[in-house]
Amino acid sequence: MPTHRFSRPGARSAATAAAVLALSLALTACAGPTAPESAAAESASPDTALSHIHGVGLRDGVLYVATHQGLHSPGPDGRPVLVGDRRDDFMGFTIAPDGTFLASGHPPSGGDGPADLGLIASTDSGRNWREKSLAGEVDFHSLDTSGGTVYGYDSARGLLRVTRDQVAWEDRAALRALDIAVSPADPGTVLATTERGVVRSTDGGRTFSPGNGRILAHLSWGTADALYGIDPDGVLFRSADGGGDWTRVGTVPGGAPQALTAVDARRLLVATGDGVYESRDAGHTFERRMAVTSGKEHH
Repeated sequence: MPTHRFSRPGARSAATAAAVLALSLALTACAGPTAPESAAAESASPDTALSHIHGVGLRDGVLYVATHQGLHSPGPDGRPVLVGDRRDDFMGFTIAPDGTFLASGHPPSGGDGPADLGLIASTDSGRNWREKSLAGEVDFHSLDTSGGTVYGYDSARGLLRVTRDQVAWEDRAALRALDIAVSPADPGTVLATTERGVVRSTDGGRTFSPGNGRILAHLSWGTADALYGIDPDGVLFRSADGGGDWTRVGTVPGGAPQALTAVDARRLLVATGDGVYESRDAGHTFERRMAVTSGKEHH
């Protein structure tokens, strides 16, 4: 299996240029849904169609999928079933190592409460949620945790924020990103996917290195030596050195990716255009865990 190193910016192929364009469009769409889009998401039937997927996770063997129409798990026939009774537009979602669900986004169209959820948390696998901080102020489009530290990417302001207690937040670097990933071995090491490539911070997100050419849409760190990334075309890569060198693994079924979570070094969850797929062999083969009919836009 060949190892792919970052290409020099001046030597990008036409395929890379197309990937940059795809990521640019996704970043633009991440600015937040308009009222008509929110209404369309609300009207979709939750057990037959999910218009957008923004996060996937696993707890006690159960798959959880965060969407524009609430949190879902697969039913007996593999179709999405709503968890709890909230139909919030979950833009950011992650499951912390202690099993706590963390999320952000917007309430459904016509719903009560602030327009931005801030950070909310659930300790019963998404059946009930409580406000933690920044309600009415922030809509995090990406969340990740490491060592008790929570990072959130505030897409409206183009700002990385960090908290240790899930209440008081510090502002860190300004950047235009689609996804973030934090090293499980070092909470101060953060990666972000941008139009310039994957950028790296080793000081807790205060500063980032320039992009290095590898255009990826989503990142997830399974273990310290198992960082996974997926490009806008669904090609999966793995890095054993935190993003220095990347090895091409293969292509995930179902089209353009919407979310990626590495549960551990070998177990992966990927949401694509027609479903949520799981791999137990480090991305070499995938099985569809939940069938979905997605909307035209991913973010």
